[in-house]
Amino acid sequence: MDIAEEIKRIATSKLTDSNQFVVDVIVSSKRGPRKVLVLLDGDNGISIDACAELSRALAQDLDEVSWLEEAYTLEVSTPGVDHPLKLQRQYPKHIGRSLRVKLADKTVEGKLVAIEGEKMTLAEETGSGKKKVVTNIDIVFSEIEKALVLVSFK
Repeated sequence: MDIAEEIKRIATSKLTDSNQFVVDVIVSSKRGPRKVLVLLDGDNGISIDACAELSRALAQDLDEVSWLEEAYTLEVSTPGVDHPLKLQRQYPKHIGRSLRVKLADKTVEGKLVAIEGEKMTLAEETGSGKKKVVTNIDIVFSEIEKALVLVSFK
């Protein structure tokens, strides 16, 4: 049994808002108590109250299962900038933000300008000043190996 997948299934069943979704479950196996990290997101963002609500509901169920016998620490959080986008459902709320997208043969960086069906469009800037050129690049979601939201302080 894949413990992370089972926890994800249980966590998803505990969600009370259809705009919320579980992005990932990470179970560490380092020394000491296991750490179970559940990354929760929402189509319109997620509140700390929603994380706390899921944490309480999930902890109750996990305390009753026999396959998670060892001590563990449960953390329910939102994915930060250090967690790559994993689900296509995460992209729409990042329109207007800069992304770094790793493809099989190259890495592209640009502003997410549109999502249409199974592809997204990034506006990539090259050059500077009067020589600045903006090129739209269409990327099919299935070709993405990793996509990070970049923090901009402009």
